[in-house]
Amino acid sequence: MADREKKPNKIAIWWRETVGELHKVSWPTSQEAWRLTRIVIMVIALVGIFLGLVDYGLSKLVTLVVG
Repeated sequence: MADREKKPNKIAIWWRETVGELHKVSWPTSQEAWRLTRIVIMVIALVGIFLGLVDYGLSKLVTLVVG
């Protein structure tokens, strides 16, 4: 049993590599994060309004064609 080679623990290797990669990441400052969050919320709102208007217009068009 002494001559058996110990296999590397795949989870431990994955964890070590993950932590190593996270140290390489350029994290935003809190001011940058808040600015980007506001931009994302505005884009979501604009896309939601656009899709709502398209849905409303198409439903009126279908009602006009069918009815």
